[in-house]
Amino acid sequence: MIKTLHTLGPAGSNCEKAAGKWFEQNNSAGEVVLYSTLEDALHEMPKNKSHALMGCVVYPKLHEIVFSNLDTFTLLDCIIVPTYSMVLAAQAEQREIRTVASHPAPEKLVPKGVECIYVNSNPLAAKMCAAGEVDACVTTLRSANDYELLVVKDFGEVMMGFTVHACSAT
Repeated sequence: MIKTLHTLGPAGSNCEKAAGKWFEQNNSAGEVVLYSTLEDALHEMPKNKSHALMGCVVYPKLHEIVFSNLDTFTLLDCIIVPTYSMVLAAQAEQREIRTVASHPAPEKLVPKGVECIYVNSNPLAAKMCAAGEVDACVTTLRSANDYELLVVKDFGEVMMGFTVHACSAT
């Protein structure tokens, strides 16, 4: 039985939300451990049957994680969970947005003609924007609120698939 899901963080990520929903749907309590990348999670997590990796189906290199680990992981489950509302956010009204922080997955939400600065997660994009390192960010509404950012455009929730990869090792 899965007791711990390892997934993309930091706190406030869509993966963290989905992990909580997975435990809820399976009528079990469990721990969610967050990492900077899914690759980090894969390498750092214990390889036994009580631990699993949760990935978002649009994670840019999920296919590499799957096919590079066929001998130690198997696809156990896939759930569909709405993301937090995805937003374009800024510190304050921006006359001109020249740089936007975004995870690679939702990069198509970055306005055309704007430089995209890639980061490891939606919450990290919001953190960079709040610190003034970029003009705006593509992030979740939760992260925009956590960092007191102004929502420039709300794209709404996105129905998203999340995969659970169980260790086949003992």
